[in-house]
Amino acid sequence: MSHQTPSGASPAPGAAGSTVGHAVPTYPEPMDAISMDAIPASPAPSRVKNNPEGMPSKVVAGVSLAVLALTFMLNAMDRQVFPPLLGTISKEYGFNLQAGGLLATIFTLGMAIAGIPAGFLVERFSRKTVLIFSIVIYSLGTLATPLASSWGDMALYRIISGLGEGMQAAALFAAVGAFFHNRRGLALGVLGFAFGLGATFGPPLGVMFTANFGSWRAPFTIFGLLGLVIAVVAMFVVSPKFTERAISMTGIEGSYDYMPAKAYNRNSLAIAAASGCGALALYGFLGLYPTFLTTQLHVSTGEAALALSFVGIGGVAGLFGGWIGDRINQRTLLIVSLVVMAVVGVLIYVVQASFVWQCVFACMMGVFGTGVFFPNTNSAIQRAVRPYQVGRAAGLFVTCYYGSAAFSGLLFAALVPALGWQGAGLLQVTLLPLLAAAIMLIVRPTLFNNAVPAAAH
Repeated sequence: MSHQTPSGASPAPGAAGSTVGHAVPTYPEPMDAISMDAIPASPAPSRVKNNPEGMPSKVVAGVSLAVLALTFMLNAMDRQVFPPLLGTISKEYGFNLQAGGLLATIFTLGMAIAGIPAGFLVERFSRKTVLIFSIVIYSLGTLATPLASSWGDMALYRIISGLGEGMQAAALFAAVGAFFHNRRGLALGVLGFAFGLGATFGPPLGVMFTANFGSWRAPFTIFGLLGLVIAVVAMFVVSPKFTERAISMTGIEGSYDYMPAKAYNRNSLAIAAASGCGALALYGFLGLYPTFLTTQLHVSTGEAALALSFVGIGGVAGLFGGWIGDRINQRTLLIVSLVVMAVVGVLIYVVQASFVWQCVFACMMGVFGTGVFFPNTNSAIQRAVRPYQVGRAAGLFVTCYYGSAAFSGLLFAALVPALGWQGAGLLQVTLLPLLAAAIMLIVRPTLFNNAVPAAAH
């Protein structure tokens, strides 16, 4: 198959010692994963030589992906059950808005701490082992949350839960991204779809369990136990041939020498920075949106949980968001999604429309925030590095995305007294996505690993 080089294309920088006639990448034509037997010896990840040989059957691969998506859905339920119950928890413990806002998002601090170390772990050890171990950790953290006697130990349990979720995310993104190398955006969109389902059903289920058992502690116990069960299921059902799949260091058309040799390069760092700004806006919104609705629009806790679930409904658009990200310029797609998020922030906090419209705007935030922005920054950062470096790319994404999210609730809560909900929303949920869009302008998709090197003339 021949590919034409766009007119006016400039030569891409190559590795040290490359010649002037080096291949020029064009965008976007995905490359297929290479057989395990074709992987050359390299000093990169030591785990490559230990991968199971051969591809799993379609059924085994489908079941493995489904179970892993289910674990990510439960991960979302664990995260999203806290904000709707924050008012009740804060009242019982006497937390103010800032303390409660930090608790709502502090679990992401654990995710950020785990991200980069987990990225190195999944390049050197079994991704399946890391996945199962991480699910157990965040489930135990969730189970421990109702046992807290003060803000300090509750924050600690939330951070422990986040550590497990961060390890899971890095291993999960690396495993799915490597297996579906040629359709990475769509595959990560499936995870976004699963996360959207969890975010949709988590808040109302949490409120329902609280009402049925007469305690806000019930949903944490139930979700924590479910996590331990799904860890056991994954242990026996998920195939190592799926999770440990590696990709050759060379593509169909030749090597990846046109790409930067380092995992932390201009593209990956720019995408990481943009993901951090976007997450600061998105998680600030998620953490205090129910509080905004109950205090400013005077809706009930149940209605606030319903509105938050619309974010999850929008998040199921991750299937489409990931699919389209495989087919068009991801930089353009991400810039558009960030601009739309900024506009929705104005509609939510400045316009302060009725409850029905709030549900519509929350759904839009879910579509463009968790359905488009999340899977495409996640897949783009993996495309910004050479294929054997996807573990480090996934870890960098987890650290920057969730590290910013960790303090988003505290920042929003600190801005509200000084600027009011309108000013705080305008600053955090509108200006930050616009900043992220500006950062994305420096990304060069022609240096992605799915760019097709065209023959030099």
